[in-house]
Amino acid sequence: MSEKYFIVTYGCQMNVHESEKIAGILRRIGYEEEAEKKEEADIIVFNTCCIRENAENHAFGNIGALKKLKKQKPHLLIAVGGCMTQEKGKTDVLKKKFPFIDIMFGTLNLEELEELIRKKKLQKKRVISIREKEGEIVEFDDAYRTSYPNAWVNIMYGCNNFCSYCIVPYVRGRERSRDPENIVAEVKKLVAEGYREITLLGQNVNSYGSDGSTGVTFAELLDRVASIAGKFRVRFMTSHPKDFNEDVVKVMQKHPKICRLVHLPVQSGSNSVLSAMNRRYTREKYLQEVEMLRSYFPEAELTTDIIVGFPGETEEDYLATEELVKEVNFASAFTFVYSPREGTKATEMPNHVPEEIQKDRIMRLVALVNSLTRQKSEAYVGKTVEILCEDYDEKKGLYLGRDEFGRMGYFKSEKNLVGEFISLKVTKANGISLFGEIVVD
Repeated sequence: MSEKYFIVTYGCQMNVHESEKIAGILRRIGYEEEAEKKEEADIIVFNTCCIRENAENHAFGNIGALKKLKKQKPHLLIAVGGCMTQEKGKTDVLKKKFPFIDIMFGTLNLEELEELIRKKKLQKKRVISIREKEGEIVEFDDAYRTSYPNAWVNIMYGCNNFCSYCIVPYVRGRERSRDPENIVAEVKKLVAEGYREITLLGQNVNSYGSDGSTGVTFAELLDRVASIAGKFRVRFMTSHPKDFNEDVVKVMQKHPKICRLVHLPVQSGSNSVLSAMNRRYTREKYLQEVEMLRSYFPEAELTTDIIVGFPGETEEDYLATEELVKEVNFASAFTFVYSPREGTKATEMPNHVPEEIQKDRIMRLVALVNSLTRQKSEAYVGKTVEILCEDYDEKKGLYLGRDEFGRMGYFKSEKNLVGEFISLKVTKANGISLFGEIVVD
């Protein structure tokens, strides 16, 4: 009987794709099947995130819950990797709190997992390998992709921005850009295999190749990727407002397959808060970039990230964020309450906002964002849009997929349409979701 694996993923799309790489490693060394439940697995791998406190707490809770299972199944291997293990001092906490963990590895040495598993099987003591400094990029050719018809493609790793609230540069290292030829080859292979939406990933995609190591800018890379033959969409994330530029928008104009949706995290609408965050742009510069994008594409949509309750944020600062949200009219926004992360500059700042004020502001902001999202969804009713079918919802009995602006549409079909583009006439909107009927040409 084949050995089974179970992967627990926390955090962003970057982590989702890294879990696909972990699955590829596991399948290569004999874990041939993904377990439906943890109890059925022969190895459980936690791919952790420490960007926000909630994700870290969830990971601690779920790891701790395996103590009983480990006693029942002594042969079970438990491995913990990702951002949390890379965080300074966190490995010692994990060792002390969870002595039943067998393997620990970091974000900077994911490729060592195969060797760490082999080593653990040869000895009783736990195996720990956390590389403290980033090395050369290791290409992964055998990621086990689980998101068909969508595929994630890393174009770079790490971050050089050191926003005062963010721990990413400390746990993912400095920026390193992949070779453009390897990226283009990977996308060509994915398109040939039938993937219909390619998302280029990086902490700050617009600074791809900025150190001159690749001889190619992000705009030039985007042009190469979008020039690949075939019917597919291209997305990219994340763009940092300090680096987003007109060259990229011109490439978007050249290639209709690049979605007219840009994820551009603003974080705050207050210049004083942006300065304290070390974001290195102003409210005015951000709005200029939005205006520039929409001068090319009036229909363009933006999504964003916003933090409320940052140290020193006043009610006036918060209201400036609300005004910016209304002015930009975001398609959607990921909203967060400021979460102190040990080792970042923001933890040392005075005037931390009381929790009750943070909660009040996040509730007000979410209500505003939701109202704008509902209005945008309602504007779809009566229109026909192109949807890439992604999945089938067993509970609803409906297929689902997104348009180029990321809006989810549900519809009935007698045949399996996953991986196909369809025309959907929208008949109803419900919050962020659309419902409609297939239009047959």
